[in-house]
Amino acid sequence: MFRNNYDNDSVTFSPQGRIFQVEYAAEAVKQGSVVVGIVSKTHAVLAAVKRNAEELSSYQKKLFSIDEHVGIAIAGLTSDARVLSNFMKQQCLGHRLTYGNSMPIRSLVNMIAKKAQTNTQHYGGRPYGVGLLIAGVDDRGPHLFEFQPSGMTEEMVAFAIGARSQMARTYLERNIDAFADCDREQLVQHALHALKESLVQDRELTVDNTSLSIVGTVPAAKGARQVESFRVFDGQEVKDWLDKVSDEKNDSAEDDAPAASGAGEMDVDN
Repeated sequence: MFRNNYDNDSVTFSPQGRIFQVEYAAEAVKQGSVVVGIVSKTHAVLAAVKRNAEELSSYQKKLFSIDEHVGIAIAGLTSDARVLSNFMKQQCLGHRLTYGNSMPIRSLVNMIAKKAQTNTQHYGGRPYGVGLLIAGVDDRGPHLFEFQPSGMTEEMVAFAIGARSQMARTYLERNIDAFADCDREQLVQHALHALKESLVQDRELTVDNTSLSIVGTVPAAKGARQVESFRVFDGQEVKDWLDKVSDEKNDSAEDDAPAASGAGEMDVDN
């Protein structure tokens, strides 16, 4: 990891204009298990694959509720994520006590971006080694933001971070035009399909390693809309959704089987 003394702190640029401490933090995000976020006109969904360090340990939590209208998915160092999540909770609580309503998602994201970038501007600190997907709903509707250790944030329609996340992003790019008009259940199915794309061949999504969270708006009386509070689903709560994804896979395999059989007979005849 030695970089000719240009990686000793986060305020020294290399001759190429790089800050290696920030790059190391970004690498920590790439080592985390994959998380996926998708947003439609009415809902935002986060989905995550959980890891256990060994067979005797429990699965690590990946989704955290910040306030009733916003939550996060993490990839990277959980301890750093805990620091940022506690900061976000304090800001949301302070805003609610001061103004009597929920904090706008953009304002919250800007606050943690500023907090993270401060660690890249002063000697003695280090960047947070965690990436976040922030999903929430406010007066402007559902939102999904990506947070990077450098302090950069960006609003997304759909995104994935963590190990093997490129395969998940490829799936999201192929289906991006459909997300805006998806209902709650369709959005969940797309998130699970994106997660499946990122798994190695011998792994499957199970009730033990899969987490889901949903936040959004639902129709209320007189054309108004009511907030569906951020909620995390774990364990048996995700079983029905996983079964639907598994059934779709089996149906697809059955549809392909006759064609494959026919092709084999043609080869024999020739």
